[in-house]
Amino acid sequence: MPSDAFTQLVDAHYAPLYRFALSLTRNSSDACDLTQQTFFIWARKGDQLREEAKAKSWLFTTLYREFLRGRRRAEHVTALEDLPPGENDPAAPEVDLVTGMDAGLVVEALQEVDEVYRVPLTLFYLEELAYKEIADALEVPIGTVMSRLSRGKSQLRAALARKEAARGKVVPFGNTARKLS
Repeated sequence: MPSDAFTQLVDAHYAPLYRFALSLTRNSSDACDLTQQTFFIWARKGDQLREEAKAKSWLFTTLYREFLRGRRRAEHVTALEDLPPGENDPAAPEVDLVTGMDAGLVVEALQEVDEVYRVPLTLFYLEELAYKEIADALEVPIGTVMSRLSRGKSQLRAALARKEAARGKVVPFGNTARKLS
């Protein structure tokens, strides 16, 4: 692949791939490594792709596979993984979310969603991939993507409600409506 074409590919897809990697790894340095590894693999094997239009899906699929491969490898090593939950998961302030929302709160809530649902949510809402592209990237049927998105949205709503309630901003519905403090 010519150097200019590779540079254009990196420029076009680095930020979305990095955000996806960050949502998976919850660590900016690991997200950088994962993103760079994805482009390294593209440099070695990208010329095998017949349709240039599928480069984005190929990159996301490769990044996700590398994440899973690294996680399987890490299961054999014990270090930070032995810490209680939350102590080894730094916040992800770099994630750029829709303005007008409390981005930090949404990122925190997203991290509470089960990974199986968090991945499609991230690809759909943050990376704006279509159902078909997500299905290809995760190697699952479109129906599974739709189901995981639905369940993930439910978990995200519940996590956001818990976080808002803890801040005293949510007024519960029903007969016992009162402000939580």
